[in-house]
Amino acid sequence: MENKESFELTYSAKQQDEIKKIREKYIRPEIKEDKMEELRRLDKEASNKAATASLIIGIIGALILGSGMSMIMTDINLFIGLGNNEALITGIIVGVVGIILVSLAYPLYNRILKKEQERIAPKIIELTDELMK
Repeated sequence: MENKESFELTYSAKQQDEIKKIREKYIRPEIKEDKMEELRRLDKEASNKAATASLIIGIIGALILGSGMSMIMTDINLFIGLGNNEALITGIIVGVVGIILVSLAYPLYNRILKKEQERIAPKIIELTDELMK
């Protein structure tokens, strides 16, 4: 003869609230994005991608430019093992590379922005047509 016992555990109201809060962290609500929010999100994504890429190139270029300037204006050439003339020439070359990268940041921004806008244009046109009705 089998003895089937059941066990039931109940928690206090305070514990129930804590359980619900923890559960809500892991359940993702399926909230439907309305058309205006989607339009704003798409437009923002295009400019964010372009800004991120141009900022990365600009910051790297500024760091390289600063490295070239420090080669010229400080005694870092002694640590590198270069003479004064070699440090000056190397610093100028490194600085020019940095200036070129910094100068390319804005055209890069424009190019990426244009490509992203072309990529999302059909969806933007579709959403704006629906919203303007």
